[in-house]
Amino acid sequence: YVRQLADALSYCHAKRVIHRDIKPENILLDQKGNVKIADFGWAVVASHSRRQTVCGTLDYLPPEMISGKSHDHTVDNWAIGVLLYEMLVGKPPFEYSDQSQTLQAIMHCRFIIPPFVSEGPSDLIRKLVVKEPSMRLSLAGVMAHPWVVGMANQQHTQQSTHQHTHHVTNTPVATA
Repeated sequence: YVRQLADALSYCHAKRVIHRDIKPENILLDQKGNVKIADFGWAVVASHSRRQTVCGTLDYLPPEMISGKSHDHTVDNWAIGVLLYEMLVGKPPFEYSDQSQTLQAIMHCRFIIPPFVSEGPSDLIRKLVVKEPSMRLSLAGVMAHPWVVGMANQQHTQQSTHQHTHHVTNTPVATA
């Protein structure tokens, strides 16, 4: 799903559209398991590369939005990292009961990846959830990340195997 999401956002960014509200509720799957991005309510067609509006969902806001600095398409890259973290851990990386603590954790990019998250996705999260926007992994980098490529290959292999599986029932053969 991460590869499909990065690919879809890459298409949006090529059309100068920044989604700005990537979160689980806005990622849909069709009947074949293909990712569809929903709710473009906070999206913007960027006539220039940097924006100033603070928008989106608190747990997914990057530091530059919280601090009121201008932002660009890399806010969506940040959100992919936060989304991946939430998919694997079950909660966002910056979730606190107090909103000011959440804001401080985001501003300082302070989060812990639990040890049960394997190295591949941990590495990808660490390359996306980065305070400095220009240092975040590009969407092309996400799609080329070894863990993402490995998952895509694994999924392709499973689909190929499933397509070539024949259903056979064991029927006892009577012997005379």
